[in-house]
Amino acid sequence: MQPLLAELAWRGMIQDIMPGTKEQLEKEMTTAYIGFDPTADSLHIGSLVPIILLMHLQKAGHKPIALVGGATGMVGDPSGKSEERNLLSEAVLNDNVNAVKAQLEKFLDFNKSKPNAAEIANNYDWFKEIRFLDFIRDTGKHITVNYMMAKDSVKKRLEGETGMSFTEFTYQLVQGYDFYWLYQNKNCKLQMGGSDQWGNIVTGTELIRRKCGGEAFAFTCPLIKKADGGKFGKTEQGNIWLDANKTTPFQFYQFWLNANDADAEDWIKIFTFLDEPIISVLIAEHKKDASKRILQKALAKEVTILVHGEAEYNKAIETTEKLFANQAAAAEDLSADDLEGLEGVVKIDFEKATIDSGIDVVSFLAETKIFPSKGEARKMVQGGGVSINRKKVERIDLVIDAGLLLHKKYILVQKGRRNYFLVKTG
Repeated sequence: MQPLLAELAWRGMIQDIMPGTKEQLEKEMTTAYIGFDPTADSLHIGSLVPIILLMHLQKAGHKPIALVGGATGMVGDPSGKSEERNLLSEAVLNDNVNAVKAQLEKFLDFNKSKPNAAEIANNYDWFKEIRFLDFIRDTGKHITVNYMMAKDSVKKRLEGETGMSFTEFTYQLVQGYDFYWLYQNKNCKLQMGGSDQWGNIVTGTELIRRKCGGEAFAFTCPLIKKADGGKFGKTEQGNIWLDANKTTPFQFYQFWLNANDADAEDWIKIFTFLDEPIISVLIAEHKKDASKRILQKALAKEVTILVHGEAEYNKAIETTEKLFANQAAAAEDLSADDLEGLEGVVKIDFEKATIDSGIDVVSFLAETKIFPSKGEARKMVQGGGVSINRKKVERIDLVIDAGLLLHKKYILVQKGRRNYFLVKTG
């Protein structure tokens, strides 16, 4: 097996690295951690990069700690943010922490009989015992304001229009203390994270050096960007979540399948565990005939199985084939069982009496919540982006009535290229 850093380097997953990190990893089994921000009750695909880093770390024989920020989640990380976010209540935050913990347990090996068994930590467990005066006396004195203000995440906010609250300013010190606490109590000598976390991570290594004379290490991976400049992990539907109730496995599969060629070539190295020879062959085969989307199919398969399992991947494939294999086929050719079996397509119950009476297409799209407003629905229809039962809606005054019901019960709505909704009446 390749050493950890060599494995990550060919995958393009290392940006900044602290001197001595390579030597530390080669010297002994090393405990390392990454922090996860519990601002929602599910992680999204942006969180897959740190999850996969921890998985690589464990596969290489080292010990991973997934730190869920129950305390730091109350403060808010300013890194990469243009303005301060709304803070969550303690009850909501606790629910989010528990949900995130459950997701992380799907990816790492927590078998305590193994020396490198994964652990989950919550920084609220140690911060709840620390008084403010004790913290600023025992920890704050070790890091100067000059040092904290030199960080890019702080400078950008101070130079901006909104400024930065004291709450956010202290975030790097709080995160730095996490590293110090884990170093002291869990022998954790390495922190990993996205490149936007470099300043916070280095504050931790500095606090360890100044507070207890210890030596700690760090490396970061690049932030994922799309080749077309769009934001990674965002679609017109919003975030791509790891929770199947928020993003269905079919929608999840479609996201990766729709990657452009440049992104697919990068992402298959980052988001899968396929080895270098296999990926090299896939890239070469793809370049012979990009229309076959060999890379995208391999990427979508591997990531969907990783997150949702093989059974859900197979369902996503089945739904994809029914919806896209023969686009020329009429929706009427789909049986009632076919429609009911469209796994992952959003299913919406709607009042049959309204359909029987007839409703204009814009009101229908808004009332079914396929679009958040009539204005957005009208704009999409006028742009040719809506199909009903596989027929593009050409007129804004189209009436949706009982004559459009498939098997006297269903209406199949397509929004954009790949977003399908099955409206059921009764």
